[in-house]
Amino acid sequence: MPLIPATLIRRYKRFLADAVLEDGREVTAHVANPGAMTGTATPGARIWLEPNDNPRTKLDYGWRLTEVAGGLVCVDTGGANRVVGEALHAGSVPGLDGYTTIRPEVRYAQASRVDFLLSGGGPDLYLEVKSANFSRTPPYALFPDSVTARGARHMADLAAMVGLGHRAMVLYLITRSDCAVLDIARDIDPAYGAAFDAGVAAGVEVRVMGTVITQRGIASGPVQDWPRG
Repeated sequence: MPLIPATLIRRYKRFLADAVLEDGREVTAHVANPGAMTGTATPGARIWLEPNDNPRTKLDYGWRLTEVAGGLVCVDTGGANRVVGEALHAGSVPGLDGYTTIRPEVRYAQASRVDFLLSGGGPDLYLEVKSANFSRTPPYALFPDSVTARGARHMADLAAMVGLGHRAMVLYLITRSDCAVLDIARDIDPAYGAAFDAGVAAGVEVRVMGTVITQRGIASGPVQDWPRG
């Protein structure tokens, strides 16, 4: 469904935002982003909403994009799994194109779900996807944008899978059109930084994927290995 422009009034209660449409109507939109949204939720910002005609949902709009000086930012973190899932099924992620089975949201470890479990092409691959839409200075995107105990737990769970003889990978999807490089925001969450380092040392693989973002949607872009260069 085509996105429609609006002006942000405020974001509140983490998952709600009020905005004004171009015809002057004030609406409330769902915010599919539990993070801090630093720099992408400033009152007065031009944003893009997706109308929702599902009668079972409470809100008629979902907030998908924010315009920034350098382009567009996808603020819908749930969209990252869709983009990566499409790329996996298309065989367009280098090194992950030999698997015959791709299963989303599979329970593993003690209390986690892995975003994708790939099998049928050698050792099973446990793939965790993270949306990176925060930046202080483009072209550098940062993850995380707030403290994430869940993210640190995921790194430990992936390391445990490597210890059991599987492959494990965290894929950071850069969801900003003004950024092409990723860094770990260790100052925001030192515990996540430590968990990331421990995971990499244990054999967890890291990939960074760019995106192509327009008002019509978001698609996968180039893939980089970690570390850069």
